[in-house]
Amino acid sequence: MTRSLTIDYGDEVLLALGLSPDQFREEAKILIAVKLYEMGRLSTGAAAKFAGVPKPLFLTKLADYGVDTFDLSDEELRRDRTHAHCHL
Repeated sequence: MTRSLTIDYGDEVLLALGLSPDQFREEAKILIAVKLYEMGRLSTGAAAKFAGVPKPLFLTKLADYGVDTFDLSDEELRRDRTHAHCHL
């Protein structure tokens, strides 16, 4: 089941950020996912899925927002390493 979240904001937010409504929507999803990951509430894979972006892009976004990408669990590291070998 997919749910949605509505956030009210004024045009001044878009003007301050220099974003279109679509760009703001996408950035907000990524920011929420980044924060949930940072708090340890979602894994990188779950956070990337929530944000609607591929995991490698999500990992890049973590770095863009100053979130340590080396807090991956041992299981996540093993899965990422296995997945990377499948694409070689």
